[in-house]
Amino acid sequence: MCAAIFAITAVASPLIGSTRIDYSRALAGLSPDREILFYARLPRVLLAMLAGGTLTVTGVLFQALLRDPLAEPFTLGISSGSSLGAVIAISLGWTTIAGIPAVWLSAFAAAAVTLAIVLGIAFEGRRISSFTLLLAGVSINSIAMATILFLHNLASLSQSFAITRWLMGGVDAVEFRVIGGLAAIVLPVSALIFSRWREWNLLAVGEEWAAARGVPASKMLVAGYIAGSLMTGSITAFTGPIGFIGLIVPHGLRMVLGADHRTLIPCSFLLGAAFLTICDTVARTVLAPTEIPVGVITALLGGPFFIWLLRSGRRSLWL
Repeated sequence: MCAAIFAITAVASPLIGSTRIDYSRALAGLSPDREILFYARLPRVLLAMLAGGTLTVTGVLFQALLRDPLAEPFTLGISSGSSLGAVIAISLGWTTIAGIPAVWLSAFAAAAVTLAIVLGIAFEGRRISSFTLLLAGVSINSIAMATILFLHNLASLSQSFAITRWLMGGVDAVEFRVIGGLAAIVLPVSALIFSRWREWNLLAVGEEWAAARGVPASKMLVAGYIAGSLMTGSITAFTGPIGFIGLIVPHGLRMVLGADHRTLIPCSFLLGAAFLTICDTVARTVLAPTEIPVGVITALLGGPFFIWLLRSGRRSLWL
């Protein structure tokens, strides 16, 4: 079912927009269908699918590592750290570095620095626990957000607008080589995470339970955090912070599939990709030609979803 939803979304989304296009005309190279499909809509759909699938898998991973139903990429500071890097680039007026947009590079570099700081704080001797990792991530998240607010307050009018727009999160059309490079990072890491589904199942129960069954809990915590941070930093550098998707999709799937990561991880990637693509399609069409940042759409859906989840009899297995 998840694969079918993914396939239908991938085929239908590029056709939806304020201007009608025809696949046959686009494939024949006829204008304007070719330009609209291959330069405007298809790259955007591919980026949305990569971002949605990646952020959802990261949410599943962090929820297993921390045994926290509200854990997502924001929880451990990576999204906030990456956002701070982008805000610094905007505030300093950086445009490009070695021909690459400075916001992308700065956001990714800041995510890497945040990763190192959180791990440095969380380690106690030669071991780490999910509790100290969570506290370290939350602390860095608060510091990064406070710094963002400070820089935003000092920014000029044009910089303030750019910062606000970036912090809302959005998906834009980028070059295919950028999408290929991003896919070369996040897809192998996602596959590696899936290959360790047994360890995530055991860690989701508890570190002591996992250790008693031969899982090196501290090593898996570090490896999982690094993998999730790499994927989050890579995506956030291009889209800005997009919240709630790492919460909505995993919890919805747990109510249907249960908490076995053998099925939860691949289904989360497929459905997360479809979900964010649908949200972005709504964002670019409902008020066309004006676009709504897709992060606004996911936030508007996320709040009511959790209210319904708390009030419903069909609660997530986490709650």
